[in-house]
Amino acid sequence: MKQVPVLGPELFVPAKAQAGEEEQIGYEHYSYWRSTFRTFLKNPVSLVLLAIIIVLTLASFLYPVFSKTDPNKVALDVERWNLSPSQGGGIFGTDQLGRDIWARTWYGTRTSLLLGFIIALLDVGIGMFAGALWGYVKKLDRIMTEIYNILTNIPQPVLLLLLSYILRPGFWTIIIALCSTGWIGIARFVRNKVLMIRDSEYNIASRTLGTPLWRIITKNILPYLVSILIMEAALTIPYSIGAEVFLGFIGLGLPLDTVSLGNLVNMGKNNFMLYPYQLTWPTLVLALVTVSFYIAGNKFADASDPRNHV
Repeated sequence: MKQVPVLGPELFVPAKAQAGEEEQIGYEHYSYWRSTFRTFLKNPVSLVLLAIIIVLTLASFLYPVFSKTDPNKVALDVERWNLSPSQGGGIFGTDQLGRDIWARTWYGTRTSLLLGFIIALLDVGIGMFAGALWGYVKKLDRIMTEIYNILTNIPQPVLLLLLSYILRPGFWTIIIALCSTGWIGIARFVRNKVLMIRDSEYNIASRTLGTPLWRIITKNILPYLVSILIMEAALTIPYSIGAEVFLGFIGLGLPLDTVSLGNLVNMGKNNFMLYPYQLTWPTLVLALVTVSFYIAGNKFADASDPRNHV
């Protein structure tokens, strides 16, 4: 029979606890944001969409600064009205009043993007703050649940119409109308994530090891919320632009003297049978903006999920 070796106390060396080493891992040089951008930029589709977004955003914000063309200037010469690009009407042609559609498209893109950015910032900011309180403060759960049930059961098109009728149609009216209910869905997502992550095993282990609260929030909780928040912001931007187009279509959007993609599409559809280019070019830019933000936002949301990092 084989003899079993005797294990003596000299084979066991107690490990001494070192301050600051309670959460050391095997790969010490891991960086969340570096891994996120590396995963995002590895996808060629993401690179193309990111380039499109950067070009469109820079062009829409820089063109009005450096261009001397007035987008609302009416041509006194009737012969300049309704000229297609092939007839010498410029890159995108002119509209029914001789205004340059190329200039109006970039001015309109700037207005629509600014609208989408502000709505996304407010929705995500309010939703993140309200969702965190909703998840951590148990006394607020019933109140916030009732608010969520009320707001989500009101059809948003009806609410948009009511607020547009009550308030004067304008830039901030659309922001108030969309933000009045847009934040509650994000708050619900954040609340559910906070409830799941807060009492997960690795957070309990971190608290047991004495990890500071700020480190638990920034390292254990925030990375799992970033993907949701980025995705919601990416979806809010094209949705806001689409809502502005819808309100302009029914005559409750931005004033006609405000150049936006919604107004351009609304005006272009009236002359589509005779002058299709007046609708075609603004619609193509609108589709390019919304599709690029939508797909790129989802790609970045996937890349920001720590489970997709190597």
